[in-house]
Amino acid sequence: MLRDALLVAGKDLRIELRSKVTAGQILPFALLVLVLFAFALDPDGPALERATPGLYWVAVLFVTVLAVERSFSLESGDGVRDALRLAGLAPGGVFLGKFAALAVQLLVVQAVLMVGVVVLFGRDLSAPLLLLGTSVAATAGIGAAGTLYGVLAAGLRVRETLLPFLLLPVLAPVLIGATRAFEAALDGVPSDGWPWFNLLAVFALVYTGVGILTFGSLLEES
Repeated sequence: MLRDALLVAGKDLRIELRSKVTAGQILPFALLVLVLFAFALDPDGPALERATPGLYWVAVLFVTVLAVERSFSLESGDGVRDALRLAGLAPGGVFLGKFAALAVQLLVVQAVLMVGVVVLFGRDLSAPLLLLGTSVAATAGIGAAGTLYGVLAAGLRVRETLLPFLLLPVLAPVLIGATRAFEAALDGVPSDGWPWFNLLAVFALVYTGVGILTFGSLLEES
């Protein structure tokens, strides 16, 4: 299963590197969201300082919808999805591979967004261990849930509009937990953030387990 996961993740990442969609479209979109939030809330005001963690993770969720849609739209034409089903790959491996490729892209986007938070919002990155752990745990949950709901919507003609309605409510616990953990880290009280990190880790483990067990059935139905 791990070999199949590496094959699928490598395929998706090579496609992204060659097409440069993440670097040329998704990253600029994410930074544009941060800039617009900064203009809306006054870059020198306390409101922007208080809202920074929430704005950061809202921007990440916007990017997630685009990345999930992109991940599955690549296989919607020319019978690619049928070929994937008939290739003899373990369904759990396909899930882990697409999940890993999506997570890598999201972590790259988050690293750039974090630079944007420092430059545009003027925030100091205190408690870097909590920030890093929260990003990894939240990204794992987002990637696992995004891959599950992405394949669920992949076979539908209205997947572009349906996917946000399916995915964003499911990711509400991640948005809340990651925002609270970032608030604790940026405010210099990391001890308040670790319980939220534990919640994010449980969310990621549950969705990863569900994905490994159910992805094959969902792929057959898509």
